[in-house]
Order: sequence, then structure tokens, then C-alpha cells
Amino acid sequence: MPNPFTDILNKVTDFLKKGSTETGSVVGIDIGSSSIKVVQLREKGGKAILETYGELSLGPLAGLQNGELTNLPNDKLSQALTDALKSSEVTAKSAAISIPSTASLIFTVEIPAIVSEKDMSTIISTEARKYIPVPISEVSLDWWIIPRQENYAEEAPSAGKKTEVLVAAIHNETINRYKEILKTAGLQTDVFEIEIFSNIRSCFGHEISAVLLMDFGASKTKLSIIDNGIVRVFHIVNRGAYDISNGISKSLSLPFEKAEELKRQNGLLGEGDKRNITDIAKLSVDYIFSETNSVILNYEKKYNRALSKVFLTGGGALLKGMAEAAAGTFRSDVVLADPFSKTETPAFLGDILKSIGPEFSVALGLALRKLK
Repeated sequence: MPNPFTDILNKVTDFLKKGSTETGSVVGIDIGSSSIKVVQLREKGGKAILETYGELSLGPLAGLQNGELTNLPNDKLSQALTDALKSSEVTAKSAAISIPSTASLIFTVEIPAIVSEKDMSTIISTEARKYIPVPISEVSLDWWIIPRQENYAEEAPSAGKKTEVLVAAIHNETINRYKEILKTAGLQTDVFEIEIFSNIRSCFGHEISAVLLMDFGASKTKLSIIDNGIVRVFHIVNRGAYDISNGISKSLSLPFEKAEELKRQNGLLGEGDKRNITDIAKLSVDYIFSETNSVILNYEKKYNRALSKVFLTGGGALLKGMAEAAAGTFRSDVVLADPFSKTETPAFLGDILKSIGPEFSVALGLALRKLK
């Protein structure tokens, strides 16, 4: 698929290459179910400089339309990645790649507070077996101790005897698959990161209160509640931007490509003869919001902590009227993610980058991680 930002990409590339070198450039790669996004950064004077970015739809490679869901084999994904890098004029060979939340597990376990640091890994591995449906030897584990906060409602006499630990597990086969894809595309990496953490890095500032991150992907919407910088809740809603287009397609007996076009044109703001399109779109959005409200209410009840803010990210967040609908549903400030604000960019790109930022939050967060 031709890069829709080719002209601007050429301008930004030329602008940034003057007086700079390729040394130190890194690329963040987000391979989703409907597209690949890439962002290339370099560091200068302690700042992250945007060099280039781009997106490539995967649908045509599977004989489908743009926006449809795919499940491509490794060779086709490698070719798609190579094409995305070429069309975006990415020159970096040092990469960081996201692991989809659907290919990983994120959960919390409780262990006795008296467990020593040297015994922590063994205890956590034992506890993790309760949540992981495959042999523990087939996954890679990482974990973080969640600091206890005095203002949580759970603070009871027995609470001091337990330590909460956030655990992330990725199947080794998934890591090996992405290693193969990157190698075939001529890239090197030692950074494989679950997409939620890349999102947090690119979207958040210094958030210490409880906030919700809603990542509207093509196939799913990922919900994360982060409190004091720690992921406390992670939940997946099995509906995303694709379901909206598919609903319009089936309800109005339209080709998917036309339904996708109408979704983008009208979103949740269609009027007159387009009102039926909005009504169909709202069915999926209302379902997502209903599940989200349940997650929020359960958290607030459990910890007696109200959310202060909701961040919207992912391509589905750009649906017309989505931010306004979220603001009318949740009892919190709603913010459309602006990940490119974390980088130095030419002024003439400001409005464009802000308008597409939510789609690139994972790729940009990965590139920021690689710069560290």
C-alpha cells in the first residue's frame, strides 16, 4: 500500500538529515492485525528527534481490504515489514518490536510479604503456573513488585502479610517468531515489549493518580488501569475498529471497503440519511464502553480510588466523535493521546502528527525505549 504521508515524509526526512548522521537511529515496530506502523528516532542533545514514520495496511497481502483482520505467515509479514521500512524511508537497523497483548498474559499474584528477594523468582514462577495454560518452561516471565499504598481500601489487618506482584508472560514461540521476522527484514533487536508498556511510555507524563488507558485496536480494545505508575488492571474487550466497519457492512449489505469509508467519514457524528451509519457504529462502541465502565467500577470499589483521567489511543480512537462520546460516558477527563509530543519535530508537521498520534503510540513508545 502506498504510504499516505509520502510527501510529508520526504520533507521531514530531508529536513532532519541536514547536519545529522544516521548513527544512533532506532526504529520502533508495531505489527498489528490490520497494519504495520514504524517510527524512527534518533537522540540529539538528550532529545528524541523524529526522523520518519509510516504505516502499511496488511489486508491486501491476504487478499482482503484495508482495515480487515489478517493472520499472515512469517514470510509475508517479513515482506510486509520490509515494504513498510522502505516506503517510510527507515534507515535504522536497530529495532524494538511490540508483542501483542493477545499473545501475552498480564496478571497479579499475591505472595507472603516475608518471602526474601532470593526466593522471589521461585515463588512467582510457582504462582504463575495457576494462570498460564502451558508449561512454565515454554514462556518468558518478567515481574514487578507493586508498592503498597496506604489509601487503598484493601488495607486490612491481613493485607500487610501479602505482597502484590505484577507478572507478564510471553510465549517463547512468539518471541522466536518475531526474531525470525526481524532477521529476515535485516534488523537487529534485543527489545521485545508487550504493547501496553510501550503505550504508557509514549502517552503518559508524570501521572501519579489512577488513570485508564483505552487502546482501540482493529480486533480488540485493551483496557489498562495504571495507578501511581503501576499497571493495576489489564482487561481485553473482544471488539475493535474492525467490528464497527463489519457491522456497517453486514447491516447495510455493503462491501467492506465502502463500509470502512463510511465509518471514517461519519463515525459517531452522522446526521440525516447518514444517521443509520452512526447508530450501527454506536452498537460496538456502546458495548466497549459498557465493559469499560464495569472494569472502572470494579477497580474503584476494590481500592476506593476514583479515576482522574482516561487516555484514548489506537487507530479506533480517531473515529469521529469518539472522544466526545467517551467524555459523556466516563466520570473523568478524556484525553486523546499525543505521543509525538515526546519528540522534536518540524513545526509544519505539528497538526498532522497530533491528528494521527494515537495510531503510532506503540511504535513511538518502542523507539523511545530503544533510545534509552
